[in-house]
Amino acid sequence: MKFLFIRFSSIGDIVLTTPVVRNLKLQRPDAKIHYLTKKAFEPVLKNNPHIDRLWLMNDNLNEILEQLRIIQPDYVIDLHHNLRTARVKNKLKVAAFSFPKINLEKWLIVNFKINRLPDRHIVDRYMETLQVFDIINDEKGLDYFIPEEEEGKIKRAMKELPSKFIVLSIGAQHNTKKLPPMKLAELCRKVQWPVVVLGGKEDRMQAREIMSMSGGPSPIINLTGKTSLNVSAGLVKNAEAVVTHDTGIMHIAAAFHKRIVSIWGNTIPEFGMYPYKPHKDSRIFEIKGLSCRPCSKIGFSKCPKKHFKCMMDHDMHEIVDYVNSILKD
Repeated sequence: MKFLFIRFSSIGDIVLTTPVVRNLKLQRPDAKIHYLTKKAFEPVLKNNPHIDRLWLMNDNLNEILEQLRIIQPDYVIDLHHNLRTARVKNKLKVAAFSFPKINLEKWLIVNFKINRLPDRHIVDRYMETLQVFDIINDEKGLDYFIPEEEEGKIKRAMKELPSKFIVLSIGAQHNTKKLPPMKLAELCRKVQWPVVVLGGKEDRMQAREIMSMSGGPSPIINLTGKTSLNVSAGLVKNAEAVVTHDTGIMHIAAAFHKRIVSIWGNTIPEFGMYPYKPHKDSRIFEIKGLSCRPCSKIGFSKCPKKHFKCMMDHDMHEIVDYVNSILKD
């Protein structure tokens, strides 16, 4: 039987689908797993041994649809559930199973602070799509497979780093999910471990600002914009701990069962996308009790209220003390 999984974006969301793919493949070895995603996210799934064929979409969905119609999957497992995936399902006309997006529940808590959110991780909601096939969750967490051709780059990068270090991931898709540079600089200044700063090219300016304000006793290595996604994943895999915002690196770190210190701003863990089965020493830091939080299910370029308390009120002494405490042995 051919199963077509669909998740178009983004990095973290795609990583969160990996237990669903793994459990189906291992519990139904006869299943052929196809996976449709955007070309930009090929590195996330390229080396996944549980996927038989990866379908990559650019802007034009029609060409992919024609090819999918020819191979004719038996089932569609829709883990994105939007208008574009509806087009795929309408074109293929096969049995399809979609995960519940709980958009109404998110709207209620964002706009009226009425919490009707299910107390379930999104991975468990993804798994519901396979109930009819008697597939159960093996509880082994997330997967992330680094391609062999990237391992050499990771080894070369590691030679330039201290033998033990923590990763600080400073990026996020929206600014309201990111600590201001002065807060991140304070962390770098006071943490007792060498810090490797990761981020994309768009984070370079912020990284330089952080570096200029840090000046602590421990080395700080700025690699923003200098590593591919998979090399960054390799550094996360080799780190002693990962300090991160609510972003894709957080979920990659969870796949490697790392100690994760996640710092939350305008979004909330109750949306169901907190670190899934990370190391036991992981901890979430958030400012609870703000009447304006969450202000969005995704994020904004700047705080709608202009005070940015969801990030500015974080006690960096508490966060630094926790990072130092979990690594002191």
